[in-house]
Amino acid sequence: MSKIKKIAVFTSGGDAPGMNACIRAVVRTGIHFGCEMIGIKQGYQGMIDENFIVMNRHSVSNIMQLGGTILKTARCLEFRTEEGMEKAYQNLKKQGIDALVAIGGDGTFTGAERFSNKYDIPVICVPGTIDNDLYGSDFTLGFDTATNTVIEAIDKIRDTAESHDRLFFIEVMGRDAGCIALRAGIAGGAEAIMLPEKDTAIEDLISTLEHGAANLKSSSIVIVAEGDKNGGAYNVAKRVKEKFDYYDTKVTILGHLQRGGSPSSFDRILGSRMGFAAVKALLAGQTRKMVGLHGNTIALTDLSEALSGHEFKLEDDLMEMSSILA
Repeated sequence: MSKIKKIAVFTSGGDAPGMNACIRAVVRTGIHFGCEMIGIKQGYQGMIDENFIVMNRHSVSNIMQLGGTILKTARCLEFRTEEGMEKAYQNLKKQGIDALVAIGGDGTFTGAERFSNKYDIPVICVPGTIDNDLYGSDFTLGFDTATNTVIEAIDKIRDTAESHDRLFFIEVMGRDAGCIALRAGIAGGAEAIMLPEKDTAIEDLISTLEHGAANLKSSSIVIVAEGDKNGGAYNVAKRVKEKFDYYDTKVTILGHLQRGGSPSSFDRILGSRMGFAAVKALLAGQTRKMVGLHGNTIALTDLSEALSGHEFKLEDDLMEMSSILA
């Protein structure tokens, strides 16, 4: 029998669609197996501030369709200190909390691993980040919804680009990883995609656009990940316009629009599967693991491995086809 009787769940770092589905699954699965469930509001900051709420089945009713996170989220510098971590632990101990489910990205995971190692409190992490850049899971919560949001924006911008013979540079999120840019660019039929993982010379981009113009393209769309080494969409557009004036040039920064909105069915199901698996892993005696999706199977990866030097690699076939299909 598991010694875990009281589980706390929290979200930390950037919000992502699908987090609420995961919270719901964690709470209802824990209750099903006889555990008391606690929600920690505002992540690690909530641990320090004793921002705890008792959660029951009704607490998570009618939340699957909501974007963001009902438990709120915050970044907490104090938790990075020994004093802050000790305060958080004493607050958990006071509440009688036996284990944690942490939903977030690599910053959340780093804090969870340090905390669990120091105080030997069981923790299972769920990857919730729209960037899809965590080792150990094919997809992270929020990525599918964010990509669909970008595709919808591309489709709408394409309408006006076609109407006015315009060249649009659309900047999407992806400071260190180009997952959103790559998939949305392919699905949206972009003429070029600029990624942090790939050096694209401005001269090569201009050559691509000139080729399109020579073939009587009436508009073009270039997707730029914010972490592209040329300095973002505005800088790329400026440099292209200096040498290539075939089109009227415009820039659109999608920004935090990509984070919000009702989660897709994929993210609702993924969040539910991961939340369910996280509680079952805790009750089976697992700790310091990340729940991930491998193919269509839920699997556990050591947090140390998920956070180590493994580089997340974009799919080779998508990288190759991005230029060929354009």
